[in-house]
Amino acid sequence: MNTQKNNKILEINDLRKIYHTKKDEILAVDSFSAYLSDGEFIAIVGPSGCGKSTILSILSGLESKSAGEIKLKEDKKIGYMLQQDALFDFRTVLDNCLLGLEINGTLNEENKNFVLNLLNTYGLKDFVNSYPNTLSGGMRQRVG
Repeated sequence: MNTQKNNKILEINDLRKIYHTKKDEILAVDSFSAYLSDGEFIAIVGPSGCGKSTILSILSGLESKSAGEIKLKEDKKIGYMLQQDALFDFRTVLDNCLLGLEINGTLNEENKNFVLNLLNTYGLKDFVNSYPNTLSGGMRQRVG
């Protein structure tokens, strides 16, 4: 996949995911291998149902793998934006954006100001006190 093998930050070898139902097994990902080097950007492209979201869910820890090996450089973390936003309708735009910091116990004025600056950059400055149900789909994605 990549031509540059130095400075690997992520290596995936023979990743496999099987979903079990009462009657059957569904093979969602079979023998997926890839690596990512520092400074690279990759895209996972394929038809609907081919396992793209499953791979991302496994890499970010939302799902477990059935088999394979994932090596992530020690100081790195993986996350991704879900296809559908997961905003809480009872929290304002700002409160939704601060939720991760609250959960991690790292919310402080400096981080809050950083988030406010990001919201300004993303064209959401005038909506920090709005609720998700008042936003357009694109605005909801930017908040997410």
